[in-house]
Amino acid sequence: MKKHILPALKLTVVMIVFFTVIYPLAVWGIAQFAPNSGKGEIIEYNGKKYYSNIGQSFTEDQYFWSRPSAVDYDASGSGGSNRGPSNEEYLAEVQARIDTFLVHNPDIDKSEIPVDLVTASGSGLDPNFSVQAAKVQVKRIANIRGVDEQKLNQLIDEQTEKSLWGIFGPEKINVLKLNIALDELK
Repeated sequence: MKKHILPALKLTVVMIVFFTVIYPLAVWGIAQFAPNSGKGEIIEYNGKKYYSNIGQSFTEDQYFWSRPSAVDYDASGSGGSNRGPSNEEYLAEVQARIDTFLVHNPDIDKSEIPVDLVTASGSGLDPNFSVQAAKVQVKRIANIRGVDEQKLNQLIDEQTEKSLWGIFGPEKINVLKLNIALDELK
């Protein structure tokens, strides 16, 4: 047993150095070659800066609503609610979101509401939602803004990010970019 302790300790020290110093420095160094030095895409709009890779809160009726956040869109406290699907508080929270959505979208049936409009993501900061989440809100936004529904559907199609090579991941839409494009729509 003694002959295994020294190699195990050496391996532990090597792994600690590798995973706490060398690997993070390598990832940081590679990120320096990415756009904006790996800090994500910054969008300036109306004199404000937004990170497109961090979810933003949109709850006004004239905008596409974003995915709910378990951390109130606070990037310093990323995380889910840790409540399971049988938790009564969680179920009440989801039901309240469904009820609110139905009040603001009376033409929509409860079964048409995509899950990503009433449940928070694991990080609580998901900047994207599904194409269905956008399309289910078209009628409300068209009525408020006085825009043709077909024009909004075209905008959704333009903002849809396809899956990688058509097979990896679902199609998605960045809510911030969609709402900026909506504001710029005349």
